Amino acid sequence: MESQRFYSHGKLLLTGEYLVLDGAEALAIPCKFGQYLEVTSSEEEYSTWISYDYENRVWLDLKFDLQKVLNQRREGKNDFEKRLFQILIEANRLNSKVFYQNYNFETRLEFPRNWGLGTSSTLIANVSKWAGINPYQLLEKTFGGSGYDIACAESEFPLVYSLENKKQKVKKAEIPEALKPYLYYVYLEEKQNSREAIANYRKVKPRNLETLISKISNITQEFQSIESYKYAQQLLHSHEECLSQILKIEPIQYQLFPDFDGAIKSLGAWGGDFIMVICETNPSSYFKNKGYNTILSYDEMSL
Repeated sequence: MESQRFYSHGKLLLTGEYLVLDGAEALAIPCKFGQYLEVTSSEEEYSTWISYDYENRVWLDLKFDLQKVLNQRREGKNDFEKRLFQILIEANRLNSKVFYQNYNFETRLEFPRNWGLGTSSTLIANVSKWAGINPYQLLEKTFGGSGYDIACAESEFPLVYSLENKKQKVKKAEIPEALKPYLYYVYLEEKQNSREAIANYRKVKPRNLETLISKISNITQEFQSIESYKYAQQLLHSHEECLSQILKIEPIQYQLFPDFDGAIKSLGAWGGDFIMVICETNPSSYFKNKGYNTILSYDEMSL
């Protein structure tokens, strides 16, 4: 049986969350953790979809007639199935040539699904590779968002991502070597819904949007050339204050870690997923004492 295998990297957005939707330059990194998709021609009169988590446990197991799904005569029984079928339907609309038969689909994650590193974006990227379609178009028709996660899925290096007249701009970025030993990522044990976060952001209309976009873009540029972790901490605080003004949410450091000796910045949707920490010494004991046990260094997380 003919078999094809695809792989895409997970992602983290270090600067520019929310405002990247309106043109701000954002700094992002592809992660060492990603997702595989293997597609094999089916000899049966149905397709299968099996998804394995990072511990090799099955979390989604489906059998379906692909043509019935594409013709919307088979509906998903839960949110996962509905999202998956939506992806297949939209991929077929973008290129119907590969959807002439049934297939066996198999995905394998390298990270916990609740980490927010891109279970959906890596799937979008992998399906797009298999179907030979533009992943940004498939993202727009399914999950939405800025598209930085799609850029990370294929990247082997940090990048600066922005939207200019709704067109994606991707440039290679640098994380200063002098800063990497002081960078850590801590999981807050709270998965956030990116679509809901974006919808809430869209309800906010700051009067000085262009000024805020310019400020965040400048922080994105400065972050790539700093040599002092102390100055990096200042940039993080400045970024948090800027987004706090827009979202009307107190920065996470003030909320949960006011006694921490260092700087903390939310990553992605505020209130959950990972935070980025810059401090002089390894912060593991501090966060574990507060009940947060997933702490990764820059090198452990980043390509």
